[in-house]
Amino acid sequence: MATQIHPTAVVEEGAVVGADVTIMAHAVVTRHARLGDRVVVHPGAVIGGDPQYLKFDAAIPSYVTVGDDSVLRENVTLNRSIHAGQATVIGARCFFMAGSHAAHDCVVADDVVLANNALLAGHVTVGAFTFVGGGAAIHQFCRIGAGAMVAGIARITRDVPPCILVAERDEVSGLNLVGLKRRGWPRATVLEIKEAYRAVYAVGNARAAAAAHLASVEIKSAEARAFLEFFADGKRGFVRPVARAEGGHD
Repeated sequence: MATQIHPTAVVEEGAVVGADVTIMAHAVVTRHARLGDRVVVHPGAVIGGDPQYLKFDAAIPSYVTVGDDSVLRENVTLNRSIHAGQATVIGARCFFMAGSHAAHDCVVADDVVLANNALLAGHVTVGAFTFVGGGAAIHQFCRIGAGAMVAGIARITRDVPPCILVAERDEVSGLNLVGLKRRGWPRATVLEIKEAYRAVYAVGNARAAAAAHLASVEIKSAEARAFLEFFADGKRGFVRPVARAEGGHD
């Protein structure tokens, strides 16, 4: 299969387009876009547009990169970085459904799904195998851990740890056990993550609880360790179970 650029599509001079890419009618791929192999860009999508940032200088050279085998459906918008020489990054095998948006300087890992009209503000990071539901909005600088699931219409203003289900306004509703099962992780790994989850959310300070659990328990799986280490970073605090959703920031 050769690269196909359909009538009325716009591919600006300077854009980098990989092998076997499909760019459909009325899509715009600007000179700031870098598309991997077998990427599909549907009608009305704009890849590499200027960031929605009032102080941005359009003369700055910056980019959007899209990994191999990603699909960008109708009216998806991916904005380039606000920093010279840097890029907004979309990983491989991502699926951005119609109307979804990634703002400047987002970093989205492989195998991420954004459902219709999901919105990532600037500087958001999203871990691999995460699902963001339709109409969900993620505040700038938030981190979404790998394997998390964000419910449709959710409003996320705090960091979401790996493997977590989150809904409404920063409300944790448990672990994404279906997602863990689909990834085929060993039962022992899942049990370690469950134990770590209980330890972290049994007290009011998630950051301190995660550090204490790491220090006191032998963690055998890399996945459970990654869950706990997530709490060592970040500046926005962490999503909380429903009963504590109105509590203070960690």
